[in-house]
Parts: sequence; C-alpha cells; structure tokens
Amino acid sequence: MARIAGVNLPNQKRLEIGLTYIYGIGQPTARKVCAELGLSPDEKVKDLTDDEVTKLREYIDTLQVEGDLRRERQQSIKRLQEIGSYRGLRHRRGLPVHGQRTKTNARTRKGPKKTVGRGKKAATKT
Repeated sequence: MARIAGVNLPNQKRLEIGLTYIYGIGQPTARKVCAELGLSPDEKVKDLTDDEVTKLREYIDTLQVEGDLRRERQQSIKRLQEIGSYRGLRHRRGLPVHGQRTKTNARTRKGPKKTVGRGKKAATKT
C-alpha cells in the first residue's frame, strides 16, 4: 500500500483515481502528475515499484496538499469573517457564498428543511 502525503492510496484503484484520495488533487492534477513523471494513469497502485512511489512522493511534496491546503483555506475564510465582509457573514451563517438563490435549493449549506408551523389558537369553552 502506497502512503503519500499521509494518505494510504487504495491498492485496487488505477493510479489516476488513487491520487484523488489526496486532498487537493483532483483528476486533472492527477493526470498532469502522471504525465510529468512518465507513469501510466491506468496502472494499478499495487503495481507501482518503490522507485515510482518515491518519485510520486517527492513530486507531490512540492504541491500544496492535505494539511497545508486545508489550513490555508480555513485561514482565508477566517480572514473574511474577521474583516466583516459579506462573504464572511455568509460563511458564518452557513448560507451560500457565491450569490445562489436561497428561497428554494441551498439545502447543502442550510441543512435539512425545518418546517415552521403557524401555531394553533387556544380552544375556547362555551
């Protein structure tokens, strides 16, 4: 099992897909990495030699991935919140940040629907 950037890559997956398990590497970046190192993206992770794994590890260490990338993104959001920008307020309230509508949709950011009733009038005795 190849361990790169603190992540165990799944043995049965193709290299191109296995690299996407690392935070900050999507399919386009994985293809680029394979092309630059001269590795076949269709090769299984378990079939990589130790030299190939070492080359991959050294190359990926030059990229900003995993903890460093997560930390930078969190700091950017925190900065927006501290300066009181509109985007920072949207992050704080858990609402969509990029101008999407919220009357309908936006369930990913807002969470499950909370139905609000109008309340019942107390029954009067006669």
